[in-house]
Amino acid sequence: MDLFSFSLTTILYVVTPLLYLSFLLWKVIDQRRDQECYIIGYQCYKPTDDRKLGTQRCGTIIARNKNLGLDEYKFLLKAIVSSGIGEQTYAPKNVIQGTESNPTINDAVSEMEEFFHDSIGKLLAKTGVSASEIDVLVVNVSMFSSTPSLTSRIINHYKMRHDVKAFNLTGMGCSASLISLDVIKNILKSQRNKNALLVSSESLSPNWYSGKDRSMILANCLFRTGGYAVLLSNKRSMKHKAILKLKCLVRTHHGAKDDAYGCCQQKEDDEGRLGFYLGKNLPKAATKAFVENLRVLSPKILPAREMIRFVTVSLLRKVKSATSSGKGVTVNNNKSPLNLKTGVDHFCLHTGGKAVIEGIGKSLDLSEYDLEPARMTLHRFGNTSAGSLWYVLGYMEAKRRLKKGERILMISFGAGFKCNSCLWEVMKDVEDRNVWDDCIDEYPPQSLANPFMEKYGWINTVHDSTNFSLLDSLNT
Repeated sequence: MDLFSFSLTTILYVVTPLLYLSFLLWKVIDQRRDQECYIIGYQCYKPTDDRKLGTQRCGTIIARNKNLGLDEYKFLLKAIVSSGIGEQTYAPKNVIQGTESNPTINDAVSEMEEFFHDSIGKLLAKTGVSASEIDVLVVNVSMFSSTPSLTSRIINHYKMRHDVKAFNLTGMGCSASLISLDVIKNILKSQRNKNALLVSSESLSPNWYSGKDRSMILANCLFRTGGYAVLLSNKRSMKHKAILKLKCLVRTHHGAKDDAYGCCQQKEDDEGRLGFYLGKNLPKAATKAFVENLRVLSPKILPAREMIRFVTVSLLRKVKSATSSGKGVTVNNNKSPLNLKTGVDHFCLHTGGKAVIEGIGKSLDLSEYDLEPARMTLHRFGNTSAGSLWYVLGYMEAKRRLKKGERILMISFGAGFKCNSCLWEVMKDVEDRNVWDDCIDEYPPQSLANPFMEKYGWINTVHDSTNFSLLDSLNT
């Protein structure tokens, strides 16, 4: 009897703690399963064909700006030709109608509502989720804020629940997509069984520049109408529908540095005309933010063997640089010693411009195949601000590049100055053609050259600006 009691007591003392520890371990694992951030579906926005900016229409829009002269025309020609943008990008309605110099609140509101109603409606229909099932709504539009808010307009139109958690973000720039995603990620991490709707665009109607400051005219050459809506969830019941799973997200903010803070801003020129300023120090600010972001991101996404190789190569470079400087020789190597391809299969880059894409490609030693989605997106849709990443993702999907288990790295830049990045895991083979459906088979084209130089190159031969009128020249 004593032996039996001893054995039972021993079992209770040993087994009970083990069972309790097992329960705690199961609880932690179970909770983590409810903290995942899945993309169930996304929908990019494509305006109607009457909003396309072809060569002739661009010339007409530029010509009716009475503040421009011959020097500005030559600058714009050079900028557009080297921009990497094609003839099928889209402008807001007031620019097409010729009222961009006198924008109204109605212009901005109608631009946003047209996008909301199109993209959100298509997304909900595609995913089979009703508006009443949305628990969290995050809307990001950097350069327009209305009352009632844009979130309220969406809630009213789709008659969402009274307890939906709404967040309206402004002023975050082109990198706002991943900032909005970070907000949703943190909510899904702390609350179980939630569906979240992320909506983002940029308001160009009230921000089309009608002055002559070159650092502000440049924005007209790059920014185009676009936007997207994404449905995210942490519900286990939605996992089988998920196309992507968020692995990690890193945000870098250099707003404390004056040169970075002031390199791109919404502002008025010396004559009081509103526009978006892009400074000459923008590439330098972007590079510094990018390097800092990579420093934090790399250990999260790369295998240990690559980090060991990176440290070794970096030390050898420092030794070589010190030796060379002692001999008066300068060593210049702009390529990162990191090989991101050891942890990343696809690169989804912000289409900030041709120089931005090529700069990232050079620093990360990316191939033409890696850069193709960003280049083609810039050519077809232009710089759609925070939405550009999702058009690039759409290109990859339409080309059937994304296979189950592969990993996608998103990199974005924005005013402030910010660099944000995140890593996604593909949950299943995807091949939705989205907004690329009518043109994906034509990409990549044999040449990305646009016809602006062919049509307007004669401007470079004009030297007398006193009797020159671009509008008269276009009409003859």
